[in-house]
Amino acid sequence: MNWALVARLLGLISLLIGGAMVVTLPWSHPWFGQTVVFEQAAMGGMLRSIAVCVVVGGLLLFGGRRAKDKLLRKEALAVVGVGWILCGILGALPFLLTPTYRMPAVPMSVPDAVFESISGFTTTGASVLTNLEVPAGVNDCEQAALRGEIAYIPRSVLFWRSFTHWLGGMGIIVLFVAILGQLGAGGKALMRREVPGPLTDTVRPRVRETAMLMWGIYLGLSALMTVILLLHGLDLFDSLCHTFGTLATGGFSTRNSSVGGFGDARIEFTIIVFMIAAGTNFNLYYLLLRRSAKRSEHTVFERVRAFFSDPEFRAYLLLLFAGTATLTVVLYGTGYYSSVSDGLRHACFNVVAVMTTTGFGTEDFARWPVLSRTVLLLLMFVGGCSGSTGGGIKVIRFLVLWRVLKLEAERAFRPNLVRPLRIAGNRVDDSVGRDVLVYFCLITVILAGSWCMLMVVEPDTQWQEESAAEKLTDCAGAVAATLNNIGPGLGVCGPHGNYSSFSEASKLLLTVLMLLGRLELFAIIVLLIPGFWKVQ
Repeated sequence: MNWALVARLLGLISLLIGGAMVVTLPWSHPWFGQTVVFEQAAMGGMLRSIAVCVVVGGLLLFGGRRAKDKLLRKEALAVVGVGWILCGILGALPFLLTPTYRMPAVPMSVPDAVFESISGFTTTGASVLTNLEVPAGVNDCEQAALRGEIAYIPRSVLFWRSFTHWLGGMGIIVLFVAILGQLGAGGKALMRREVPGPLTDTVRPRVRETAMLMWGIYLGLSALMTVILLLHGLDLFDSLCHTFGTLATGGFSTRNSSVGGFGDARIEFTIIVFMIAAGTNFNLYYLLLRRSAKRSEHTVFERVRAFFSDPEFRAYLLLLFAGTATLTVVLYGTGYYSSVSDGLRHACFNVVAVMTTTGFGTEDFARWPVLSRTVLLLLMFVGGCSGSTGGGIKVIRFLVLWRVLKLEAERAFRPNLVRPLRIAGNRVDDSVGRDVLVYFCLITVILAGSWCMLMVVEPDTQWQEESAAEKLTDCAGAVAATLNNIGPGLGVCGPHGNYSSFSEASKLLLTVLMLLGRLELFAIIVLLIPGFWKVQ
């Protein structure tokens, strides 16, 4: 292990996080709605957080000042895995160093702050904060918070909470590669560890060009959505926070009842459209926007046709349509909603929010009929497309699994059959099929093992004796929601709930699951292998 090189890159990432915190400083000013006392405390807390990031980054850069070797596979894995953990710890500082109360008279503890920070960076959207809004009629909110009457969260902290989504959505390492641009082939190794999906080819010959292009598309979609939300009547703060949560498929909101708190169908429809866009492979946007040097090739019509003919994208849309149709029929047929339009509206929003792993909500689907909850639970594991900001297993892996199982079934009665694995007519290396099978096996083992661990670690006192089945469901929902980076699960951690009632040991376990899900297992698992850290 080249420790000096790893330290230098981690130092640069620390400085990047400190620089990102600067954008929160304006929200500590009274002009942006912050009151005077908390403005001073929040500003001071943010400045101290930035200072810590600078100091940590400086120390790491000093330790790696003599690093000259090239970035290899092992170092790339270490930088990605440790880098994300470091970002989560540094990102927790604003929650600790500012007057942030997760509930009346209860400031955020270190486990709570790290949980909230990593939930933001991994775009999970799981939260321990119980009250995001100051209750109506409270004039002196600082004194009320200090007296333990209300929970209070400074606007700068809420903005940082949502901004971590936006940073983690496209990827901290991808942004790092785009800005630094000095890693050469090592940058490609870094991006392969962070960009989700088994098929993650670069769209440009140079890795820095790919990183800049992906972030350019991401920034463009974010700007467009912010403008639309402003036109729908949201203020700049809410528009930016919900744009960050939508494009990153994160789900942190500024309202206690999430997007449902606005009660505006126009806002919900806008978020639906951009959630679907965020769950789409960003490489397809490049193919749609690029222009060929030859006018006779790649016309607009051909690019649009290529976009919609992608097998993963078509399967993605088909699953969204099937899930929405099923839930609409169930919700209206069981009388949960009195009109088809209401059933369709809430079914569509929550299906898209769950499958893209965004986690926004308009209704508490934990109270819906059993079949509806079952469909949503299954969609939690599917997730978005590869190369998107969505979490979950990814649609492409299910397509590859289907093709592998189909080939193996055919070989059962044709043992001498030699037929390559193909996706969209293109031959896929056999190693991809093997990797997908290994991934499904690992996900199953981690899911089952974590469920059992959470059942053991979480004290029974959180539930009544007659509610043993509820503990079983709540723990299963929490594990599925964090491992797939969705956020809201079932029961106590549903769309209108949170994770504050879980013990600190349980929060630590769920924090690890969020990292495993975001980095697709191996970048975290290798950190636990002693041989990985040996100097060669």
